[in-house]
Order: sequence, then structure tokens, then C-alpha cells
Amino acid sequence: MDIRPIFSALRRHKTAAALIVIEIALSCAIICNALFLINGRIERMDRVSGLAENEVVRVQLAGIGRDDNAEALTKADLASLRSIPGVKFASATNQVAFNNSSWNSGVRLQQDQTHQNLNATVYMADDQFIDTLGLNLIAGRNFSSDEYQEWEAINKPDTPASIPVAIITRSMAQALYPDQDALGKTFYSWGNEPIKIVGIVDHLVRPSDQGGPTAYEYSMIFPIRVHYNIGGHYLLRTEPGRRAEVLKAAEDVLLKNSPNRIVLEKETLEEMRQNFYRQDRSMAWLLVAVCVALLIVTALGIVGLASFWVQQRSKQIGVRRALGATRSQILRYFQTENFLLASLGIVIGMALAYGINQMLMGKYELARLPLYYLPVGAVLLWLLGQISVLGPALRAASVPPAVATRSA
Repeated sequence: MDIRPIFSALRRHKTAAALIVIEIALSCAIICNALFLINGRIERMDRVSGLAENEVVRVQLAGIGRDDNAEALTKADLASLRSIPGVKFASATNQVAFNNSSWNSGVRLQQDQTHQNLNATVYMADDQFIDTLGLNLIAGRNFSSDEYQEWEAINKPDTPASIPVAIITRSMAQALYPDQDALGKTFYSWGNEPIKIVGIVDHLVRPSDQGGPTAYEYSMIFPIRVHYNIGGHYLLRTEPGRRAEVLKAAEDVLLKNSPNRIVLEKETLEEMRQNFYRQDRSMAWLLVAVCVALLIVTALGIVGLASFWVQQRSKQIGVRRALGATRSQILRYFQTENFLLASLGIVIGMALAYGINQMLMGKYELARLPLYYLPVGAVLLWLLGQISVLGPALRAASVPPAVATRSA
């Protein structure tokens, strides 16, 4: 098809054509960045935790006043919790994933380093911690019985903290010892004594986003038995269908053991994950709504302009039909015209998309927009343009030559 008549017609309608080009350009720029942000939120929500999320429940307690018998009471609590029907494992720990509050510590490879190699979160574990959370130990071993220490024992004023061994995540191991086997090597974190890596788990997430995406799995497990006043988290692993039943029984057991405590939270790990990513989910849906609204507005603009041009060009259409133009040729004319306008808008929109991304990178530490989002946005708008113009183009192609000519 000769496109010179199309350019000639567009020059006579510069304002309307420019408005459509600008609308498509803005839609392209915003949609490309919005799709990038949506994908980032989805990837963040889909991150692997390494936990048996569909089996683990959490009960969090807080004591009323000072409890000098917290250590003994915690042991009694665990014995009672492990005897509940349906409970496979139970553990007391200082923190739990998806909780937005974490214990963190700097990690060094040499004792005399002035700067840390990385910052990692610290999980304190008893003998059932690995099994309770369902962690996958991919190298090394679990702690032996003689390696566990009591929280109170390592926090005496005259006794410096000394943690001889630790289990760390694969991500942390690779960060500390890239291209090496970290098992058996040491690092420094608590105190001045080296901590030997005796085991490596596949995944274990941090409770919060401290450190950013790269530090999401910088986690280490110390063999320290904590009592309920240190975090107050009791974790229980059960069958998925018995979680509600176990939660109710666990609350009853804990309050029966000591009424001088209150239950702060009781929930499944899946519920904690849902709450943790609630804002990400809301933001993703908001961006989806923005994209849909922009596409609708753009489509309506294309339909409105094409309908207006069909009405204004009735004589031109009639003359072409009288001279032998087929319905398909009239249809292709309007589709080609829209494709050219959309292409110009998309080219401008791609440049705007890159500029917006650069601005967001500078102000909000957003990652660079991958180039493959630009053709995705382009194809989406090209398809939208062709679908939107199809209705007015079909109406133009269906006008009988005689009627169109008489309407001049």
C-alpha cells in the first residue's frame, strides 16, 4: 500500500494526530515501568523461604513482670507443646521469618578486620529447630547435644559470649567464600573467638528486609537455647489440616503452665507471609489497575479519533470505493494509518520509559529497567491500536460508494 496519501491526510489533521501520538507515548512509558515494578513485586513475594510454611504455626508470648524461672518454664512449655496430638516438632527461638523485626550481627573473616564482610541475621536454636522449620541441610551436620548453650549462661557479666559453631545458609556461605567450600571454615561475629561452620542449609530467610535483596538469605543459626522472654516465639510443626486445632491447644497449654503471661500472636506461617507481603500485593494490584486504566483511555482515544476521521472522510472513502477500492483496502488504510501513529508514539514512549526509569533509580534506588520490557510494551500497544481501530475501520469499509458520494 502507498502510504503517501496517509501522510498527506495526517498533515491536514496535525492536532488530532499529535494528541494520539502523545497519548500512546505516555501510555508506553508508564506501562513499561509499571510492568517492571509489578514483576519486581511478584518476584519479591515469590521468594523461597526454605521453611515448611504450610505446616508451621507460631505462638508468641510475653511475660507479666520479671520471671526468674523463665528457663525452667520454657523447658516445661516445650515438653507440653511436643505432647499435643498432631505436633511433630516444637522449638523456642528468638525470632521468626516474616516478622519485620530481626536480630542482626556483623560478620568478619578475620578477627582484626575493621570492616565487616556482611551483616547477617541470627537465629538461636534448640535441638528441634531444624526439624521444626523443615530446613534442608545440604552440607555438614546438625548441632551435637554438647554444642548447645543456655542463653543465661552466655550472658553472664563475667562470661564473654563464645559461640564455637554455627549453621549458615548457602547464600551466606557463597558470599563469605565465593567459589570455595565454606564447610569447616570459620568466621567472627559474636565475641573474639572463631565460629566454625558445621552445616549449610539451602534456604532460610531473614525476618525483615534489612540489607536489601542481596542479603535476603544472609542467615546464621547459633546453638543457643533461649527462654520465652527472649522473643517469646514458640514454633510448632504439624499437619496442614491440624494447624487451627494445634494453635488452640498450644495456647491453652501455655497459659495453663503459667497464667502470668499473655499471648500476643497465634497464627500460621502462611498467614504471617500473607501479612508480610500485604503492601507489595496492594502495590502490584494498584499498578495493574493503572495499566488497565491507561489502556482503556488509550483505546477510547483511538476509537474516538478513528470514528471522527471516518465521518470526516466519507467523501474520500466514497470516491475511492467508486474508483474500485475494495473493502479490504479501505480497512488496511485505516489500520496502516493507526499503526504509523502508534509506532511514532511507541518510539517516543520508549525514550520516556528509559528517562522515567533513570529518575526512579536516582530517587528510589530502583533497579535499571531491562530492555526487554520496551518491546513488550510496544507489542501490547500495537495490538491495542489495531484492535481499537478495527471497529471504525469496518464501518468505513462497509459504507456503499453511492451513499458515501451523496453525503458530500
